[in-house]
Amino acid sequence: MKINFTKMHGIGNDYVYVDGFKQTLKDPNAFSEFISDRHFGIGSDGLVIILPSEIADFRMRMFNADGSEGKMCGNATRCIGKFVYETGYTDKKNISLETLSGIKYLTLTVEDGKVVYVEVDMGKAILSPQDIPVISDQETFINTPISIDNEIYYGTCVSMGNPHVVVYCEDVDLLSLESIGPKFEFNPLFPERINTEFVQIIDDSTVKMRVWERGSGETWACGTGACAVAVSCVLNGYCKINEEITVKLRGGDLKITYKEDGTVLMKGPATKVFDGTIEYEEA
Repeated sequence: MKINFTKMHGIGNDYVYVDGFKQTLKDPNAFSEFISDRHFGIGSDGLVIILPSEIADFRMRMFNADGSEGKMCGNATRCIGKFVYETGYTDKKNISLETLSGIKYLTLTVEDGKVVYVEVDMGKAILSPQDIPVISDQETFINTPISIDNEIYYGTCVSMGNPHVVVYCEDVDLLSLESIGPKFEFNPLFPERINTEFVQIIDDSTVKMRVWERGSGETWACGTGACAVAVSCVLNGYCKINEEITVKLRGGDLKITYKEDGTVLMKGPATKVFDGTIEYEEA
């Protein structure tokens, strides 16, 4: 069978997008694993399916490169906003999007009929360990020691609909992320695995990060991860609440604001790369 798709990315966090209004995948987990391979497939951090919703304007399902289904992807939400507007599914510039971690609200910036920038209301940061989840009897998991290979790291755990642990270091470029990332991802502290952000403080409104995403490895950007980083930076006293924080990722910058009511706003671009068709035989 032939599957039509659109390749898009949010500052380098690239997914294959399938129009679920027109096509149905029987096994999206297997399809995601197939198309994500950068040698034998299309090459991506995973798969996103855009679907109708009964409770919002649109619905998304997202799958990691290993075929596991995730609850949310911040960069993908922005790309969905671009997709549905530019394909004519909506002419609204304020869109609601159903995800497995609740409804997200998108505000589109449009120039010459093209969406160039999207702000997403990511909802409230979750700090309760049992809801992240992380195994801890504390009320929050902030600057808490984590033992990895007999070395102690200090982590702050935040959920933005998916679980994150933020660890600070002096120079993120010197990290051997392929070595250390999986040791956090599969640590017994994190029963659903974890996305890990390693962060370097530049100043009180600018930070630099690299991310190891559960199920995908290192990616060039992670929207929910950037949100978790901003929340962590405020909680740890590096940045200020209610003020925009520039989070510098390998693929570009995101602007994040952690508001006093616990809500997190994310601003960033969305880019279409190409449309295509791939032959795929479902099992």
